[in-house]
Amino acid sequence: MKATNPEIRDRYAAEGCAFPIPVLSRSEAAAYRARLEETERRLGDERPFPYLKPYLALTLVNELVRLPAVLDVVEGIIGPDILVWDGALIVKEPHTSGRFTWHQDLTYWGLSPKEGVVSTWLALSPSTPESGCVKVIPGTHTEEILPHRDTFGDDNMLSRGQEIAADIDESLAVDVALEPGQMSIHHPHLFHRSAPNRSGDRRIGMNVQYIAPYVKQVVGRSDSAMPVRGRDGHGNFEVETPPVADFAPESMAQLDAVNERRREYLFQGVESRRSRVYDEHVGRCPT
Repeated sequence: MKATNPEIRDRYAAEGCAFPIPVLSRSEAAAYRARLEETERRLGDERPFPYLKPYLALTLVNELVRLPAVLDVVEGIIGPDILVWDGALIVKEPHTSGRFTWHQDLTYWGLSPKEGVVSTWLALSPSTPESGCVKVIPGTHTEEILPHRDTFGDDNMLSRGQEIAADIDESLAVDVALEPGQMSIHHPHLFHRSAPNRSGDRRIGMNVQYIAPYVKQVVGRSDSAMPVRGRDGHGNFEVETPPVADFAPESMAQLDAVNERRREYLFQGVESRRSRVYDEHVGRCPT
């Protein structure tokens, strides 16, 4: 499937998702994975690895969120003016219990309107049913946001351990299996989850939320995003700046400030627990 193929837009409109979309060759994906893992090794225990909003700290991730093949697909969904609002390097280690329960992304993000928001998922290692690939229920993007319950489960990799508080018909679920270099896109209302990694390899993916500049943060007092294509004629978000070098002091200061502000809307209603929960999850999972 070519990134410019209208079938991507048609499938997204009908099912709330589209995959697999090739954006990198296998060798390019392997090179990005090698750079990431070398950075992890180099950092060691010196500081927490920035798995959340890593494009503000790591030049290699800043490259990934700006890939023309990715932005071409995003442009077909939300238009030519594009901001990166959030992102996460999602790593499930081999033979571990970490999982994502059934949820809808936009539940706690505070972004409106939904038509200006899209999520991408780029595989840097094989994402298979065995390794805990994403599962979706096509067509559920037409649902409104359903009630969610917070579990704060130890093996739940979501920020609040949130899950849809309703029975889900698992027979309708589809595996979003991806080879390294392939991408999926999904709507922020789509029902989706992923199981633990039972394989012998790490499952590594880059999850990014792109927004159109007309989108607003309607829960938090302020928010920020990074322009990556076109222009921002609305000014609804403070402008984030890309890193000039890995872990540059000014970049890390920006990342710390952004993550602190992020607490406000992600943990609304759980004030008494939010700092502990967020600090436990920061550096290892998306929202």
